[in-house]
Amino acid sequence: MDAGLRAALAASSLAPLPVPVAQRLLTGARLVRIPAGSVTHREGETAEHLELVVDGLVRAFVTAPDGRTMTVRYCRRGALIGAVSLYATGFSMPAGIQAVVDADVLRMSPDVVRRAAAEDPRVADALLRELADRALGFIHEITGSAFTSVRQRVARHLLDLAAQQARVPGGTPPVLAVPVTQRQLAESVGTVREVVVRVLRDLRAAGVVRTHADHIDVVDPIRLSQEQGGTRVPARASR
Repeated sequence: MDAGLRAALAASSLAPLPVPVAQRLLTGARLVRIPAGSVTHREGETAEHLELVVDGLVRAFVTAPDGRTMTVRYCRRGALIGAVSLYATGFSMPAGIQAVVDADVLRMSPDVVRRAAAEDPRVADALLRELADRALGFIHEITGSAFTSVRQRVARHLLDLAAQQARVPGGTPPVLAVPVTQRQLAESVGTVREVVVRVLRDLRAAGVVRTHADHIDVVDPIRLSQEQGGTRVPARASR
């Protein structure tokens, strides 16, 4: 077990499990690199799955009839994806899964995990906590979509647009070029351009975005995802 995987497990709902128990859950698991923009699961799929985000940023999203998408969850290191598929009767994916930036995901064996949960109450308890967190998370998402600040809506919309773009310039961390003007962004989040300009100025000072006449570069997608969740990133100190 390398350092990245240990860190992901420590950040997940499986963190309380003793090392031998956690290692049992990894039987048959495989680490997969998901390129930025790739959709790994689509709405309506019925296959069971349980995946642990080891590195990168992944989103769960729903799609409107006109093709627009809305993110319902951002998954960073330690996030578990698919726990509900192990137990829901007649399971069907309610959302798609897509890598926002290159991501490393550990695909675990549903049979191994379910058998371990049936035999070890500690595993069952960890999965119950994960499912409870997901239920609460989606409830909060409903109120968050209705009552978020302009800054949070800007962050969410930029990430939604970035996730749909094939053009990913090089950089460390990866830079996502979003082809949107400040006026278009304002219209999309329901405000005026002057307000969006102020928000983008703050995000630029924090080193999260770079602004251009015809597009916006998302310099740090992971920090921007924290913004849309309500965690304000501080401006970088001047040197």
